[in-house]
Amino acid sequence: MFWCGQRLIKHKNRYRLLGITLILRGAFNVLSAVTLSPELYLIWFTGTTVLKTLSMLGLIYAVQDEIQQRYARTIDSLSNGFLIRDRRGYVMVANERCARLLGFNGPADLIGRHVSELLPGLTREMADQYFSRFLAPGVQYPTVDRATITLHNGNNLPVEMLGSPYEERGRLYCLVQLLDVSERQKKDDLLYQAARIDPVTGYFNRHALSKRLEEEVANAAFSDGECAVLFIDLDKFKRVNDSFGHAAGDELLRQFARRLHGILRPQDVLARFGGDEFIVVLPGLPRDRSEQMASDCAAAIIATMADSFNLSHHVIGVSASVGIACYPLHGGDCDTLIRNADIAMYEAKKAGRGELRFFNDAMNAAAKDALVIDGALRGAIEAGEFRLVYQAITNSHTGKLTKVEALLRWDSALLGQVPPDRFIPVAEDSGMIVELGTWVLNQACRQVAQWKSGALEEITISINVSAWQLADPAFVGLVRQALASNGLAARQLELELTERVLIDDGGQVQAVLAQLRALGVSISLDDFGTGYSSLSYLTQFHLNTLKIDRAFVMDIEHSERSNSLVHAIIAMGHSLGLQLVAEGVETAGQAAILEKMGCHYLQGYHISRPIPPEELLLFACGLLARPHADNFAI
Repeated sequence: MFWCGQRLIKHKNRYRLLGITLILRGAFNVLSAVTLSPELYLIWFTGTTVLKTLSMLGLIYAVQDEIQQRYARTIDSLSNGFLIRDRRGYVMVANERCARLLGFNGPADLIGRHVSELLPGLTREMADQYFSRFLAPGVQYPTVDRATITLHNGNNLPVEMLGSPYEERGRLYCLVQLLDVSERQKKDDLLYQAARIDPVTGYFNRHALSKRLEEEVANAAFSDGECAVLFIDLDKFKRVNDSFGHAAGDELLRQFARRLHGILRPQDVLARFGGDEFIVVLPGLPRDRSEQMASDCAAAIIATMADSFNLSHHVIGVSASVGIACYPLHGGDCDTLIRNADIAMYEAKKAGRGELRFFNDAMNAAAKDALVIDGALRGAIEAGEFRLVYQAITNSHTGKLTKVEALLRWDSALLGQVPPDRFIPVAEDSGMIVELGTWVLNQACRQVAQWKSGALEEITISINVSAWQLADPAFVGLVRQALASNGLAARQLELELTERVLIDDGGQVQAVLAQLRALGVSISLDDFGTGYSSLSYLTQFHLNTLKIDRAFVMDIEHSERSNSLVHAIIAMGHSLGLQLVAEGVETAGQAAILEKMGCHYLQGYHISRPIPPEELLLFACGLLARPHADNFAI
């Protein structure tokens, strides 16, 4: 008894009273054994009974306390909040984690209090309703609930509550675990953002756009209203990436998105569809003004591109093309509206920079035709379906054949003869124009090499070059290789560019043209006078030849205005030291007027239609007059 009492007093301060009782009991027993006499039996029995009772009660208390402390330590070790409440809503047990989650110092601040006192906004009725769920038959446990609770300090805490019934001595209690899901919610928010928000611009991505557009179409159908989809594409965005890097390209997208957002209504939807493509949804449009409102918005988008963008210490001008499709006029579902707006956008790009177009059925037919052509184009070179024809360009004074223009023709095994104005735009859209252009370059140079003997020994061949080819880093090398492998002088090759090629990227074009001029290759500007700012190119680019567009030549016999305009172009070309070629010469009268004006070369049906190479050789030798074998004038 002495030993047990000392141990309890020394190591278990909370059981000191029990230790003192055990020591007293041991001392009483020793003293009783030494001094016990019959007259003291009653005192001994009474003292022994009292001390034994006290020690037994103390031991029972110690055992119960140890169990309770072990239980308390166990629930306090849980990483989740834990509490037990009774039917009335009073907290019977709680752990440290639960107290901290709810903003209290410890479990003692919770025990004995009603749960409605712990959380602002929680009523007794709500607490009773929660408990009543455990009385309902067939409930699966644990019950799982997500809620955002408001704490006494005003903070909001997202929690997950796992509830289970607990019965003790015939009374039903509720065990509730509180899980702090703040981090999980942050991760969920990040996943939500990744699934719905474009990481570059911070606006909707394609997935979120589809969901939102479906809702707006449903709303329009329910309210008998309309909505519009605007498909926006940045012109020549790839060149920004190539010239300044993808970081600058991303910054351009962000700046453009902010500009778009700035001109939209609060209810409008902005999304990045992919790459440099954006979509704007205009919901809730009245039926009588939907197209006008969509047109006004598209015009505002185009107008906002007038201001340059500042990227990496560079000022860059970018335009945008916009296609428009309206519900229900141009489509009754989300996918159809987006597809038709995309088709209209490509029509806008074909029309030039900074244009808008509404979708129409003819565009859909053209898009389907383009898909057919695109499929047929692939493999057409390997199948030998392409050929070149050549149109003579003669000296206006002597009539001598000095130049020829190589023109591409396609005899498709699937589609038959396909005119160039039908397949060339498709090849440019798909990027196949680079492969086609390389084939034309090599084939034309090879043909000139075959003509080198006889009347065509010093002939110059002219080929058309697209913007895609000039953007190809390998293009200058391909020209150099084609000349060398066929033994041609650089002066025998002339590359024809349209004004739109020069517009696309003046700096890039200048660099490529400088390399071509260093080789000795001539540069010709085709369709002069039909573009946007033709005169600026005469000083900005070092050209060798101007080709006067047929639109001016065809009326010079009967229109004084056309006559004066052609005369002015020729005079300007002379002053700049340029060679001049008149296209579309179809009559002897036109040829005579152009010769008198001082135009150097003539090209057109009056001279020769485009013909195969063997016929051109006969024409050069004077054995074939005014050939007319070709079916296509382009």
